[in-house]
Amino acid sequence: MKHKSLVSITDYSKAEYLKVLEVANDFEKNSYQNLLNGKVVAALFFEPSTRTRLSFESAINRLGGKVIGFSDANTSSVTKGETLYDTIKVVSNYAELIVMRHPLEGSARYASEIAKVPIINAGDGANQHPTQTLLDLYSIYKTQGKLDNLNIYMVGDLKYGRTVHSLLMALSVFNANFYFISPDELKMPKEYKMYLDKIGLKFIEKKDIDDTINEADIIYMTRVQKERFSDPIEYERTKNAYVLKSDMMENCRPSMKVLHPLPRVNEIDIEVDSGPYAYYFEQTENGVYIREAIISLIMGLK
Repeated sequence: MKHKSLVSITDYSKAEYLKVLEVANDFEKNSYQNLLNGKVVAALFFEPSTRTRLSFESAINRLGGKVIGFSDANTSSVTKGETLYDTIKVVSNYAELIVMRHPLEGSARYASEIAKVPIINAGDGANQHPTQTLLDLYSIYKTQGKLDNLNIYMVGDLKYGRTVHSLLMALSVFNANFYFISPDELKMPKEYKMYLDKIGLKFIEKKDIDDTINEADIIYMTRVQKERFSDPIEYERTKNAYVLKSDMMENCRPSMKVLHPLPRVNEIDIEVDSGPYAYYFEQTENGVYIREAIISLIMGLK
């Protein structure tokens, strides 16, 4: 993994997933390690972010590194017409590693091909979000004690949700059983279902949250993302498609956990927060340890 960009979750193998989780576990025991002393990491967020940006910055600071960059493209030379090519070429001279979020699909891959330093994809449009996937894997492993042969329920926006796309690809190597629950307008894209068919993994598509969630090991909720819709009427029609409530989970497995990449709008009722199944806030904490692990491995420090 040394000096290797992380653009798609498929850039890593199953063994590399497990290595990241192993190193993250070490950082959870001691997250303040001065491994990045004298190193600079650029965080280029062309799109709004709270958890991803702040957890990366927290990880870099805990490792003793320095962070440069921007959290709003409007404060960068993009507003003057600078191309992504030029931005990446210039910033490559200022840092040993670039973390980038961008609204265009494929932008992170493009950046990795022109940068002279590794690129970490912090989200490229509706395409991929590999570091979120690795923290999701870590969260699943911590709560379930394993990653193999789990029942994974993905609920809500499966069309535009880059987190579920990346998670599907990663969990497929652990023989997950997938249940896709969404309205027709937000179904899992065809290419991901074709991939599961190709490797022989079964999946079930449903329109409603029903009693089958009693078999879930993980319920992965997503919000309907207004920023991904070009048609406001379509957004209004689907934004409240699913709301998870405590009484829906009365007969769920004791070990079942609800995950969510956040931000939450109203797809998880607030009463779920104090119940035994909520894990989404702990999930965000896991993001710091995972991102420390990824940075350290890419920089050859672990």
